[in-house]
Amino acid sequence: MRDILSGIIVGIVALPLAIAFAIASGVSPDKGLITAVIAGLIISVLGGSRVQIGGPTGAFIVIVYAIVQEHGVSGLTIATFMAGFLIIGFGLARLGDLLKFIPYPLIVGFTSGIALIIFSSQVKDFFGLSIDTLPANFIEKWRVYFENFTQVNWYAFVIALATVVISLNFYRITTKIPGSVVAILLSTLAVLLFKLPVETIETQFGQIPGSIPLPSIPKVDFNTIKALIQPAFAIAFLGAIESLLSAVVADGMIGGRHRSNMELVAQGTANIFSAVFGGIPATGAIARTATNIKNGGRTPIAGIIHALVLLLIMLLFAPLAKLIPLATLAGILVVVAWHMGEWHLFVTMLKSNRKDVIILLTTFLLTVIFDLVIAIEIGVVLSSFFFMKRMSDSLIIRNSVDILGEQNENGDESFEEEALTVPKGVVLYEIHGPLFFGASQKFQDTLLNLHQKPEILILRMRNVPFIDATGAYHLKQLVKHLKSQKIEILFSGVGEEVNGELEKSGFHELVGRANMLSNIQEALKKSRGILKLKQNETKQSI
Repeated sequence: MRDILSGIIVGIVALPLAIAFAIASGVSPDKGLITAVIAGLIISVLGGSRVQIGGPTGAFIVIVYAIVQEHGVSGLTIATFMAGFLIIGFGLARLGDLLKFIPYPLIVGFTSGIALIIFSSQVKDFFGLSIDTLPANFIEKWRVYFENFTQVNWYAFVIALATVVISLNFYRITTKIPGSVVAILLSTLAVLLFKLPVETIETQFGQIPGSIPLPSIPKVDFNTIKALIQPAFAIAFLGAIESLLSAVVADGMIGGRHRSNMELVAQGTANIFSAVFGGIPATGAIARTATNIKNGGRTPIAGIIHALVLLLIMLLFAPLAKLIPLATLAGILVVVAWHMGEWHLFVTMLKSNRKDVIILLTTFLLTVIFDLVIAIEIGVVLSSFFFMKRMSDSLIIRNSVDILGEQNENGDESFEEEALTVPKGVVLYEIHGPLFFGASQKFQDTLLNLHQKPEILILRMRNVPFIDATGAYHLKQLVKHLKSQKIEILFSGVGEEVNGELEKSGFHELVGRANMLSNIQEALKKSRGILKLKQNETKQSI
């Protein structure tokens, strides 16, 4: 019963949001309802989270609006269809866990940017401005707004402002009925009774169809794929991230654990069927999922009921939905933008380390001024470069002179406590950290610039967790250089994984398997043997 009641409440909450998100995205309101019904049902039936509520969300407004402007509604349908298969591919490739490693500053950056764009897109209806064509560009859009602010429709402004106040404060009266629904009922009645001169869904879009269209598979050819692969990837990437973020938030609220890869398969399937029925992109909705949990939803039944409630409303009450004022929907979306932005987190992150601030601001500004796709691409690349820099900085190469007798911070035994004595003519270096492509050049430069020319160099690699092809290449170059200088090189404590990678690269044949020692004692013992052999050869030559 709790699931059924929660599903009814969430279905009512989702109604104005589905319509508002569709209109803000540049498509007709019925497409938002179709998406909420079809995608919401599939996500609940197949999803990896028991309480996830799916449907159209504010995060997609920017992408969808841009695709519609450039490729039309048919292009959006095909891009959504393609994105569905991409998301399923993410799930089958088990990338669900990897997507959780997207840096938080990047997520906050583009989420805050989307929130600002959503707010900007609603200024026209919020103030009732008479603007025929609104530019898509953020800066141009605000220029047009300032030129037309003398034409404010005060009826629309009061309705929008009242919607914001009611939506934000109605919980003080009751939490069972969402403030947005109350605002819609009151404003629609006011416009109907007093014949207020404001734009409604009917004046802008005409009738809302009271049925779901027959399914139709989009025609996709190579040229279409080539033209729409970038927006399709943006839909897939954003949909995957938001659905998993929503699932993680839900886990924290119910003390559960979702299956991320199954969730991605469900999200992908939902987007495919949404496109087939003429809908728009869908993903897990954090606000509606939280509403579901707070009202007692604990199983997929709640999500299924939510979709059926929306279907029932669409079939029975679609003619009445056309009377909703656009100013009311603008007020609802302004509230959505405010909650989405999480501005307190944005301000807090501005005080964090410089690299995170750069990622945050770059992603935010690119999202607002240029394009969300570009913002995500550059944000991920920037984050990757900064991560590689941090990893390369973590590589430490120390010789026995620097650390002899030291006690390290973990309390491990030092060289002295291990009773290690390094013979004269032998240089011992210990490497801490991964030898990957970002750090391997630093490693090679350090060891090629030895302050002394030893007879034997021992590399202690017990603290090297992994090595990649670039690291192995630079290690081979080092060995070749040392051999040309008549310097023997021994390796100590190479881990199993690193040893396996070196074996594949042909490293053992170059160094000699006898020079790969299991521990430092064996390496020092072998070095003494080599020194003794060299001394004997010198005496014989004399």
